[in-house]
Amino acid sequence: PLVESGGGLVQAGGSLRLACAASGRIFSTYAMGWFRQAPGKEREFVATISGSGDSTYYAGSLKGRFTISRDNAKNTVYLQMNSLMPEDTAVYYCVAGVAAGARASNSYPYWGQGTQVTVSS
Repeated sequence: PLVESGGGLVQAGGSLRLACAASGRIFSTYAMGWFRQAPGKEREFVATISGSGDSTYYAGSLKGRFTISRDNAKNTVYLQMNSLMPEDTAVYYCVAGVAAGARASNSYPYWGQGTQVTVSS
């Protein structure tokens, strides 16, 4: 299972760091990432990282504000979110799969329950 943490309420311009803890010995073999879904909108790709952590992929609009990283010794992937804006308000989901660069949600068979991020203006 994937368990997210770190969501919450923050003012615009603030920062949050999401974490996703995974179980299993083969964590480092999986690409990990984040998707998000805002109310009334489709789920969208945020960022992913390869199993080794050498390769990262971002939604174009988020690159520069969001940073994905992982600690394979802790079986945890992180999403550092800076300069948050109200439009970043969404439920953020941790995902795991094989292809790190895939941007379609159905490329990731494993999903967490999601953590709410709310950015107030």
